[in-house]
Amino acid sequence: MKSVLMFLDDIYEDLELWYPKLRLEEAGHKVICVGEEKGKTYIGKHGYPCISDESFKNIDPNNWNALIIPGGYAPDKMRRNENALEIIRSFDQKKKLIAFICHAGWMLCSAQILKGRIVTGTTAIKDDLENAGAQFKDEALVIDRNFISSRTPKDLPVFGRAIVENLVH
Repeated sequence: MKSVLMFLDDIYEDLELWYPKLRLEEAGHKVICVGEEKGKTYIGKHGYPCISDESFKNIDPNNWNALIIPGGYAPDKMRRNENALEIIRSFDQKKKLIAFICHAGWMLCSAQILKGRIVTGTTAIKDDLENAGAQFKDEALVIDRNFISSRTPKDLPVFGRAIVENLVH
């Protein structure tokens, strides 16, 4: 069993949070949702609620095996939270899995860890990813070292499978 953090804020893409969360829990992994405030109910883009288990400021990245960042418009809010960015930087420095989908790449832009990396995301943020130094590929799944990235909810089956397979090793 691995321990997985999942970032959360209002206007997250409902499917991009719940699909991998449930898939990982079914595989026996511990998944907690982390937001700016512990115990707050955050509302997804399509109205589905999710309560945060912990706050960014109380997370020690050393205690976690993987980080998943759903898309939607939540990443544009979370990228302004220095505690969230520090978690991302710590995961990358330790070569721990960072899985992100859709608009979630914005957070890696703000964490300044994309230089020389190969990623995907929604085409709406292609320029942002490239301007942050990444090579963008318009593919359903891109794996580059400790990064797993996908474009949109239609890519969730390959995204979820890649995360589960990564956590087996």
